Amino acid sequence: MSDHLPGESPLSARAGRYVRQPEGYAAFVPRPLPPDPPIAFDGELQACLSKADRALGRLDGSIQTLPDPGLFVFMYIRKEAVLSSQIEGTESSINDVLEVEAEVFDPERPKDVGEVLNYISAMNLGLERLRTLPLSVELVRDIHRKLLRGVRGEDKQPGELRETQNWIGPPGCAIENATFVPPPPSELVPALAALEGFLTDETTEIPALVRIGLAHAQFETIHPFRDGNGRVGRLLITFSLCQRKILLRPVLYLSHYFRAHQRAYYERLQATRDRGDWEGWLKFFLSGIATVSNQASETARGIVDLRERHRALIAAEFGRAVGHGLQVLEYLLRRPIIQIKEVQQLLDITYPGANNLVRRLVEAGILEEITGYARNRRFRYRAYIDLFADS
Repeated sequence: MSDHLPGESPLSARAGRYVRQPEGYAAFVPRPLPPDPPIAFDGELQACLSKADRALGRLDGSIQTLPDPGLFVFMYIRKEAVLSSQIEGTESSINDVLEVEAEVFDPERPKDVGEVLNYISAMNLGLERLRTLPLSVELVRDIHRKLLRGVRGEDKQPGELRETQNWIGPPGCAIENATFVPPPPSELVPALAALEGFLTDETTEIPALVRIGLAHAQFETIHPFRDGNGRVGRLLITFSLCQRKILLRPVLYLSHYFRAHQRAYYERLQATRDRGDWEGWLKFFLSGIATVSNQASETARGIVDLRERHRALIAAEFGRAVGHGLQVLEYLLRRPIIQIKEVQQLLDITYPGANNLVRRLVEAGILEEITGYARNRRFRYRAYIDLFADS
């Protein structure tokens, strides 16, 4: 490897260095974490960390007040899948995902919904594996394989570390004009091994949220796959939070924050490489943790309020059908898009009876019909879905 390139900031050595390759371009080779010199915890960074910790605590408490926290997890995973995939250019919405899962046919639905469904599968696979396995390179490769199977990017070696140089920049740009060139393939195995060691080292005194923030930035810098690096890197944040039991349930996803502040996200990551500015990145990351945690807490409170409001409405207006109406309401929190035969099976009643109950739920403004069909109609619990809207 060569020395620092002419004009390179000395502080960049804190994160790594740009190394001239035989082909003439310069690729960035990261130093192992933690940063050296160590993170400077000034007053602003300490305040960001404190706010993030408090917001996570409130979120964990808010989730426990829900009648069934698993319902929140079900919907929130789908919200994250949509937003994380949208950062990579997909157009599918949470309604598209729920409709596909409910087998609603719509010829005008974006074709990339499969990428979002793969993200959900990858998330669930990772959470399941973490019950018995540590967060490792092997797990990361399995997640990547699941993420790209059968969708855009499936021709880019899912689950395999790249064997060619990649780069980041405007669409179609040459490597010489790239915004950032990650390490060459020969550096991937040692870089990932060092990152895995950093994540699993129990002797470090670095606060857990700071460690997770550092690890995310490092993974995005390594960029080990030909495609899907951003989505895998965002999944790792959630996996790390759950593995360290910072959250008992996977209900914190930063894609909403990263998407809303996409330019700042990329600029902060690049500043760690070019200027060694880990502190600036961590302030951004921790602010995102606090912001998204507070938003998720509000959503949890919104679910409780919506449920109680609709329970009261059913109790006041459904007469002898109150019991069945409340059963369907609880079912809608698990499956917010349903059809009449599901109601029939759920309540073990006749089809006309189920049809009449659904009609009353529509009249009460709880359900709305979404297919326009005379048969095989589907009904949506829109007020509930809107709590998780990605707009």
